Amino acid sequence: MKNIFLIGFMGSGKSTIGKNLAKKLNKEFIDLDDYIVEKKQMTITDIFQQFGEEEFRKLENSALKEIIKNKNQIIATGGGVPCFYDNMEIMNENGTTVFLQLPAEELAKRLANEKAQRPLIAELSNSELIDFINKKLNERDKFYSKAKVIINSNSKDINYYISSINE
Repeated sequence: MKNIFLIGFMGSGKSTIGKNLAKKLNKEFIDLDDYIVEKKQMTITDIFQQFGEEEFRKLENSALKEIIKNKNQIIATGGGVPCFYDNMEIMNENGTTVFLQLPAEELAKRLANEKAQRPLIAELSNSELIDFINKKLNERDKFYSKAKVIINSNSKDINYYISSINE
């Protein structure tokens, strides 16, 4: 069985949907951020603060290359993973990529209360947050649109739809 990679902006539901889907399909679930935290024994925020975003992106790329050695996994990636190095190509070659799409306004609502745990948005006001999300979505669209499947992550049938991809 091939891997399923869930991609999308932070707050799009990759981890929540991934956990539910893995349970339903009896697959292993891996959250790439959690994998990095466990490996480095540091929080994502601490990695950003100590080493910067560039080093974090290198860690993501290395972690991705490590986890694809196994198959039959549901993998929730960080929002920026598809946009750096050859990560999108790696994921498309090693499974099915599913872009969980949501409008910027919905993402901002979901992220407003979690800003402190998210280094890229921690210092933004709520009005700056929506502008940041719109800007990043525009920048990342060329990567996200390379996904094999694009689905609205608010869809009530999302788990069924994604699980049918794997059959």
